[in-house]
Amino acid sequence: MTAEEIRQTIIEQILEIAPEINERDIDPNAHIQRSLEIDSFDFLRMLTALNKAIGVEVPEADYAQVDTLNHMVDYFVKHL
Repeated sequence: MTAEEIRQTIIEQILEIAPEINERDIDPNAHIQRSLEIDSFDFLRMLTALNKAIGVEVPEADYAQVDTLNHMVDYFVKHL
């Protein structure tokens, strides 16, 4: 899976848990939960779905490493 495929998969998951968000509203460098007003439950649901889609589990200790779209892409690429 390429970095761009991972990025698109993450965006799809964000839009799945927050359908009111427009893809253009996703700032790749902004804190996902704060900027998009996603609660911790939905964030965890997103990480679980990404684990199934990409095959990489993000342990709770690493949540700070996946706080933005760009950080998520980097994290998943590194751990594939």
